[in-house]
Amino acid sequence: MQNLRFLVFLLMLVSLLSCTVRQDTEEKRKIFRYNESAGITTLDPAFARDLPHIWVCNQLYDGLVSLDEKLEIRPAIAKRWSVSEDGLTYTFWLRKDVWFQKNSVFKEKTRKVNAQDVIFSFNRIINPSLASPGSWIFNSVERYGDQLAIKALSDSVVQIKLSQAFPPFLGMLSMAYASILPKEAFDERELKFNGQAVGTGPFQFQLWKEGVKLVLRRNPTYFMVEEGRQLPLIDAVSINFLADKQIAFMQFIKGKLDFMSGIDARYKDELLSKDGKLKKKYADQIYLLREPYLNTEYLGFFINRNWSDKEATRQLALRKAVNYAIDREKMLKFLRNGTGKAGHAGMIPFGLPGHAKSADIGYTYQPDSVKSLIMKHKLVELPITLSTTADYLDLSKFVQSSLKDFGLSASLEVLPAANMRQFRANGSLPFFRASWVGDYPDAENYLSLFYGPNASPNGPNYTHFSSEEFDRLYEQSMRITNDSIRFSLYKAMDSLIMQEAPVVVLFYDEVLRFVQKNIQGLGSNPVNLLDLRRVDISP
Repeated sequence: MQNLRFLVFLLMLVSLLSCTVRQDTEEKRKIFRYNESAGITTLDPAFARDLPHIWVCNQLYDGLVSLDEKLEIRPAIAKRWSVSEDGLTYTFWLRKDVWFQKNSVFKEKTRKVNAQDVIFSFNRIINPSLASPGSWIFNSVERYGDQLAIKALSDSVVQIKLSQAFPPFLGMLSMAYASILPKEAFDERELKFNGQAVGTGPFQFQLWKEGVKLVLRRNPTYFMVEEGRQLPLIDAVSINFLADKQIAFMQFIKGKLDFMSGIDARYKDELLSKDGKLKKKYADQIYLLREPYLNTEYLGFFINRNWSDKEATRQLALRKAVNYAIDREKMLKFLRNGTGKAGHAGMIPFGLPGHAKSADIGYTYQPDSVKSLIMKHKLVELPITLSTTADYLDLSKFVQSSLKDFGLSASLEVLPAANMRQFRANGSLPFFRASWVGDYPDAENYLSLFYGPNASPNGPNYTHFSSEEFDRLYEQSMRITNDSIRFSLYKAMDSLIMQEAPVVVLFYDEVLRFVQKNIQGLGSNPVNLLDLRRVDISP
């Protein structure tokens, strides 16, 4: 009996010591933690159409090129590239030291990336049976039947032929849609994942409990090395899916999350002063990263091409009156604690080449101009209904109040987000709130919203703005590879848009990142991409 008791004691002691060692080991691991309230539904980059999915895919996969914090195009899987003088032929030389993450889909656990992987990945995106929302990024590429005009000059050289010059194309290849994947990760008859999310990125798949947590672990064979250190520097990424942003905020304040992007109206006053600075009470715990975001928040008018000349003139006067009636600085101060930049210029956001640095082409708050337009065109007789979603009700109420101050008949219509997108696309909303986040770092992304052939539902021209001069300049700019000349054309197009005022630019957004003080190297960028390769965590 005594020997039995000793044996039980010994087993308990070993178990206790084992748990202690395991706990100490886990505490020493560097795990970056954040919350994604919107959730994750797929790890397939072919469907990475929003930031939650793009962020995860950026950890798992790489493309031929990437963007740095200044939105400059940098090498990734492609170590270098060239573009022909006519802008039609792109040639990429691949690195020879890029391996796919170890996985059972490979006969020998892993293999190197080659030119055929690029061809497979890009042709997969355009395949109609996949129905990827990212197929449009290859619209400018020439086709051979149902295949892209892309060929392997060798195992490490790929050439892509465009049907017409399109300068933003290289930047578009930095998007998650253009991630390079191995054919082995897909069923022979299907183009969808067979259960294996395999890429070349800094982290690889570990665990996914839908609605609860997603865990990615460090990829030990990642190809990037900086200053003698192999990236990434941390051991894992842990993503929670707390739907309630208020609860997630409390977790962040308690130090259980390392990072929080953006700010909700429910706790903005807790963190930020009225001028947008981090409050002193949190200065010892967290720091704030803040910079221009390639996101233009605006109101759009649907332009009916069947209006008579007289009615078209009156509607133009109304659109200008609405633009002049909104005090954008006041709106930002009281509703957003000073975050963002007032939208006094055109659609091209602050921080992107082509943005107008003055209000010469746009609108400022001008009460006298509003009154003059109202009186001359009898605008008080025109009803105005602004369609919005619940998330933007505070901004919409501010606009409504601003218009009513001048005697304009303004009402609000609050719609579910899905209905809002549908009605906006089919042209059934006369006046609507919208925003446009740049998918790639070129102002063409914003100007395409006003190109005639892009009129919805065929494209993103939701206002149905139509101008022969604008279309001519747009098409001309796409044939020019000289950046300075192209940017001057962009400004001219933006000026034309503002003259016709199909939109009311409210503000250019900002990236806000709240980060725990023990997190180093996170950084920020104008497209709000999450790059964790250089992040480190101190004890």
